[in-house]
Amino acid sequence: MPSVPVMRRAFAEKDPSFDGLFVVAVRTTGVFCRPVCRARPPRPENVEFFPTPAAAARQGYRPCKLCRPADVAAAAAPSPAVELLVRLIQSCAPDRVTSDDLATAGVDPSTARRQFRRHFGMTFAAYQRARRLADAVGEARAGGGAVAAQMAAGFESASGFRAAARRAVGAVSAADLRSATVLASARILTPVGPMLAIVGEAGVAVCDFEDRAGLAAAVDRARVRLAPSGRPAMIVRGDHPLLSRVAAELAEYFAGRRRAFDVPLAVGGTDFQRRAWDYLRGIPYGQTRSYGRQAADVGSPKAVRAVGRANGSNFVSILIPCHRVVAGDGTLAGYGGGLARKRWLLDHERRVAAGAEA
Repeated sequence: MPSVPVMRRAFAEKDPSFDGLFVVAVRTTGVFCRPVCRARPPRPENVEFFPTPAAAARQGYRPCKLCRPADVAAAAAPSPAVELLVRLIQSCAPDRVTSDDLATAGVDPSTARRQFRRHFGMTFAAYQRARRLADAVGEARAGGGAVAAQMAAGFESASGFRAAARRAVGAVSAADLRSATVLASARILTPVGPMLAIVGEAGVAVCDFEDRAGLAAAVDRARVRLAPSGRPAMIVRGDHPLLSRVAAELAEYFAGRRRAFDVPLAVGGTDFQRRAWDYLRGIPYGQTRSYGRQAADVGSPKAVRAVGRANGSNFVSILIPCHRVVAGDGTLAGYGGGLARKRWLLDHERRVAAGAEA
């Protein structure tokens, strides 16, 4: 988060460039708000700040009904500045967007880049590099040679281009680029924290909370698993039909309009892990099962710890609902996204199920 003085100033001025970077909780009302909330401002001594709605909720605060800080659709919508930056990247390709380009477009560079990082979860410069390398792969697949791929990526130096390509996909020639696998990724904002989704042509490989322990290693495994060329796949932030489906289905889930997911998965795993994950997808919405019952139902009644490890190896959260498995006495245990999120998801499903039955 920004420093406390900066957050206090942003909240006092309702600065939209800070919307999404933190939430403001009011001790006297028990409510948390977005920095741009138009409700009557509280006394400074009654305010505390949290990085996400989920963090505020874990401390017992509830979302403001006026500014709706946990609203998925509102949080996920890119700001006009972010939309402009994406258009500039596309129009300037293969050249890089510079601070002068931003100034010409009437965009304050520091504000635009801060909003860009908040929305995409990566810096503006990193996003541009990834998109330029993706263009190079596209040129190579269209039959272009190494020089054409280098020009498509906007690199003036051949050695610089080769170094960038080697870091991204282990590629050292145009032939390597032609056989490179490109995966698409997106940041999906939810009421319980941002998620990272990575998809290939076969389906969703990763979809988990950004602060999940082991996520980076899971991404690296997906890069290797989904790359038949033997070289790790390149991951770029960009549009893909499956990313749109994941985001839409998750939004429907959090809105209480979806109980099962239809998007295809490409999760790999051992035979035992796949049996455990298939079982998870069969647990009815709004219900739970114990680890012991899961072990028995997958044919290994003594493998209680093994199914726990298999569940913990699932990096497609919610779509594969490992949050629906609890301890034998009904208490919560063992969720990679954190027990507070597990409790939130189970409570959410029970409320929706109870409302439908009523």
